[in-house]
Parts: sequence; structure tokens; C-alpha cells
Amino acid sequence: MHPLLAKTFGGLTPAYYFRQFVFGLCFAAFFVFFASRSPHIMSLGMAIFLVANTFLYPYSRFVYEGVINFLLGANTFYVNAILMLFVKLFTMLVCWTFAIFIAPVGLIYLYVHHSRATRQS
Repeated sequence: MHPLLAKTFGGLTPAYYFRQFVFGLCFAAFFVFFASRSPHIMSLGMAIFLVANTFLYPYSRFVYEGVINFLLGANTFYVNAILMLFVKLFTMLVCWTFAIFIAPVGLIYLYVHHSRATRQS
């Protein structure tokens, strides 16, 4: 594999990528389900958008979790479970919807991080 691809797209652990990919796939399936119920056919652009966001969602979520960990640190919050699940679902939807814009930040970070680790070892 080319070093650029290995340091960016291969930068997440397989377990983390798979877990987040499955969640992203759920959002894509949700939109495809409702598009199949519509009398209009899904456009090629929309299909490309769904595929791109699904594959980039794990990197988008990686950025979101990094920002939240930086802001909140190791604090623990005790809230209503229904509220927490709603907020979590909402943030997942936002990360999936804007994955095309958020994921490049994560890919750049992973490249820089793995490049430094390679130089130091």
C-alpha cells in the first residue's frame, strides 16, 4: 500500500473503523429506504454522496471524538439516558452528513501523526 494511503486511510484501527462504518451504513440504509419509497429515482449525485459519506464517516467521527475529548477531558456527566441517546444520534447524524467536510481534518491529522511516529522510530 502506498505510504500516503497507509498513513491516512489506514490510520484508524480496524475495529474502530468497522464499528463506525456500520453506524454510517445505517444512515445510508435509512436514506436509501426512504428514497425507495419515493416516486422519484435517486440521482447519481445522491448515490455518490451516500457512499462517500458512509466511507468517510469513521474519520469524521474520529475528529468529533477528538474535539470532545479535548474540550471535556475525563469528566463524567450524569444525564437522562433518553436525552443522551438523542444527543448521540444527533451528533452521529451531523458527523455523517458533513463527513465530506470533516473527514479531511482527521485524515490530515492521521497522516501527520503517523509520519511523526515513523520518523521517531
